[in-house]
Amino acid sequence: MKKLFISIIVLGFTATWAFAQDRVLRAPEVKEGDGPHTQLIIRGITLIDGTGAPPIGPIDIEIRGNRITKIQTVGYPGVAINADGRPKLETGGKELNCEGMYAMPGFVDMHGHIGGSQAPMAEYVFKLWMGHGITTVRDPSAGNGLEWVLDQKQKSAKNLITAPRIHAYTAFGMGSKEKITTAEQARAWVNENKAKGADGIKFFGASPVVMDAALRENKRLGLRSACHHAQMDVARWNVVKSAEAGLTSMEHWYGLPEAMFTNQTIQNYPLDYNYQNEQHRFENAGKLWQQAAAPYSEKWNQVMDQLLKLDFTLDPTFNIYEASRDLHKARRAEWHEEYTIPQLWTFFQPNKKAHGSYWFNWGTEQEVEWKKNYQLWMTFVNEYKNRGGRVTTGSDSGFIFQTYGFAYIREMELLRECGFHPLEIIRSATLYGAQALGVDKDLGSVEVGKLADLVIIDQNPLANIQVLYGTGAVKLSDDNTVQRVGGVKYTVKDGIVYDAKKLLADVRKLVADEKAKTGFEIKQPGIK
Repeated sequence: MKKLFISIIVLGFTATWAFAQDRVLRAPEVKEGDGPHTQLIIRGITLIDGTGAPPIGPIDIEIRGNRITKIQTVGYPGVAINADGRPKLETGGKELNCEGMYAMPGFVDMHGHIGGSQAPMAEYVFKLWMGHGITTVRDPSAGNGLEWVLDQKQKSAKNLITAPRIHAYTAFGMGSKEKITTAEQARAWVNENKAKGADGIKFFGASPVVMDAALRENKRLGLRSACHHAQMDVARWNVVKSAEAGLTSMEHWYGLPEAMFTNQTIQNYPLDYNYQNEQHRFENAGKLWQQAAAPYSEKWNQVMDQLLKLDFTLDPTFNIYEASRDLHKARRAEWHEEYTIPQLWTFFQPNKKAHGSYWFNWGTEQEVEWKKNYQLWMTFVNEYKNRGGRVTTGSDSGFIFQTYGFAYIREMELLRECGFHPLEIIRSATLYGAQALGVDKDLGSVEVGKLADLVIIDQNPLANIQVLYGTGAVKLSDDNTVQRVGGVKYTVKDGIVYDAKKLLADVRKLVADEKAKTGFEIKQPGIK
């Protein structure tokens, strides 16, 4: 079978990042949603519009085709609604009674790998995303091949498949016959990348001359960019240099502490360190923020001010490193049993050859360091938000015990831990994601004229973000009965209404079927 090796192989992950083209099954072309309709009226809902405005309701939202055409306040909480003041249902129209429910813009996952050999069915990934209200994703590196991703993007745009809108960011150097080492090669590849139809580029690092040329050319062409500033190049090219050259967003946090060193110029690596050793990489990454300038110090403020001046976007993906500070919690998450497909669970296990499976000897000492890391990291991100900076919501699912969809909601919870008000979290997950992708004219907030992408849930997500999990949240009823509440009820994309719980039921069946093939059972590492 023909294999595609993306440019991250220069960092040492040939085993993990070698994707077999067409190994990931494309999503089936089956119509599963209801609509679009000539007129759809969502009745009596409480609206969280994504702009940062507080909830308001009851509201009627009218949708014609795939656009929002009317948002009308129709009464007061706890008071019977006067039908005379509501949008009228026309012949052939449809209404959806959502009294007591909440509506938000469709969520944007700014770091959504569609999958590789560890998630071999696009349907599995797409339905987990859609079942959690995610209607737009940025695929950072197009790991299944640009042609594959563009095919799924186009079918999603036409609603031929059940899938979020897809923004394809190729990995820098993907498809090149040789390593790019000159500015001329960099500019040529960037132009070829645009001609092929990519929406942007995901960088992992390169020489300064290559990074500078590629970023400036990409910006000149009007494309956007992301970067994971990997350790093999970060000592000579950090986040500030990337942002000044035209990078539009940074992924994770690599490259940010390095820009704030005051007593050193290189990360304090142990002298037996080997980047190809995953435990070395992640264990020492957990000590990096403590090597940077202290919060609110002169250097710390200088870096923040420069990034703010450049209108730079932070996409922290807090969730993807959470196992580093609490491995037991991450691998025992309740959704693994029914929603984590066998191939993915196997990929998560300790393995010297797999990226992110760095549990060679992980314990208390490593987790304590990572907890300190999070405190410093979150301080920077929260203050960046407070000073007007754009922070988005991305999951990086499919690695380190993070399952698609569920990881995105966990990212929201971690933004809350970071210091975000729940309304700021919704804005980061919607409007700010759309802005970072350059599509906020059509997406990111519930406003007249915008595309009809919505998340509808029968619980208040501001009061408890956990109600957004597909497994819902635990609540004790008045009669002392334990119950599950929440889970997204409807995901609306392009005016098409999807039953989110049905999508998740489909995922459970896919997982059960895969387990049945071999009698697979989820077992914790080292347990026979």
